[in-house]
Amino acid sequence: MTTDADGLFELDGPAPTARAEAPRATAPLAARMRPRTLDEVVGQAHLLAPGAPLRRLVEGGAAASVLLYGPPGTGKTTIARLLSQVGSRHFVALSALSSGVKELREVIADARRRRDHHEQQTVLFIDEVHRFSRTQQDALLGAVEDRLVLLVAATTENPSFSVVSPLLSRSLVLQLQSLTEDDVRALLRRAVADPRGLAGAVALAPDAEDALVRLAAGDARRALTALEAAADGLAGAGGSVIDVPAVERAVTEATVRYDRQGDQHYDVISAFIKSIRGSDPDAALHYLARMIVAGEDPRFIARRLVVHASEDIGLADPTALLAAVAAAQTVQLIGMPEARLALAQATVHLATAPKSNAVIVGIDEAMADVRGGAVGAVPPHLRDGHYAGAEKLGNAVGYRYPHDSGDGVLAQQYPPDALVGRDYYRPTPHGGERTLGERLARLRRAVRGR
Repeated sequence: MTTDADGLFELDGPAPTARAEAPRATAPLAARMRPRTLDEVVGQAHLLAPGAPLRRLVEGGAAASVLLYGPPGTGKTTIARLLSQVGSRHFVALSALSSGVKELREVIADARRRRDHHEQQTVLFIDEVHRFSRTQQDALLGAVEDRLVLLVAATTENPSFSVVSPLLSRSLVLQLQSLTEDDVRALLRRAVADPRGLAGAVALAPDAEDALVRLAAGDARRALTALEAAADGLAGAGGSVIDVPAVERAVTEATVRYDRQGDQHYDVISAFIKSIRGSDPDAALHYLARMIVAGEDPRFIARRLVVHASEDIGLADPTALLAAVAAAQTVQLIGMPEARLALAQATVHLATAPKSNAVIVGIDEAMADVRGGAVGAVPPHLRDGHYAGAEKLGNAVGYRYPHDSGDGVLAQQYPPDALVGRDYYRPTPHGGERTLGERLARLRRAVRGR
């Protein structure tokens, strides 16, 4: 990024309309293969179809600010670079990692001067916008509202969680999707053949291509970086065909896409719990593995298992909570990596256990009644009688001690008058709750004197 007397933060030289320079031959393969035109962009058909907002924006026919939200390697920066080639627009690129309110105000002041004196629109690209503070994001509002700048902000985080509401309401939120396997294959084949890439110096075996596609997990940059590493290793050995061993030598382990502070964190733990609830231990172990490999706090995983044991299993399997608590204690006592075994054991236990949400339904219904005012007075015979004068008030008078009966159960009113006969806990016919349900029916008849 260079600066001239006429404008701040020029991306590629002093001329506002300058086109991006071609990357050097020594630049990374991903940089050399960056699309030069919109038609070279792979994937995101839902945003780049004729007439779609993003295509109109890139082609210069739209004037709306946009938030580009999507995983790494899906084309957010590429689209921003293509915007720098549109008409007479002035393009400014800032990174939220290194810019603050001072830089934003300078850009806005320059944009106003360009608009007033040169009738030139400024496109402001902000990468990693979710890293801006609320104050920094608020500093953009006026300029975006008046279209003094056309904001193009990129983020890997869900904007609903990371971008202030006023800025959200003033922008189009466009979600980019991970590339499909076919998209990644097309990129790999183009990179192997294109003069900007490997120029046909090596061939890519079909099974090695499959391995790179799996490794990429929808991330174009990751695919091209791995391809380049494999090609470099092959060149050193004097080979001409990239095979699976060449890929394995270049890349030892796929980087797990998982941000402990972002929406991937919430998405993966959500999928983990829903897989357990859905009784799929294999999917649950997959998501558990993703969290462990990515370095998620094992205490967080253990806490979720403990909650889930009561929320979705309850008394259908009374041992589920014991297993979850044992796993949590193992995490505390032993730590990782050994504690992964206890976490996996608890995960499989909970996933294969019979399911019941009767406990959470019961407590939530009871709390809803309390919040709604259905409380009532505690029946006098249940009140505390362990103090002088309690008997004169009628407290504890008439209370019947259940152990005085043969089976330990006798007829007596326990809830307030307004809640007599209200059933909160309704056992399911699953697992241990089937037997419990039969016993509970007998208990209710005895206690309620039916």
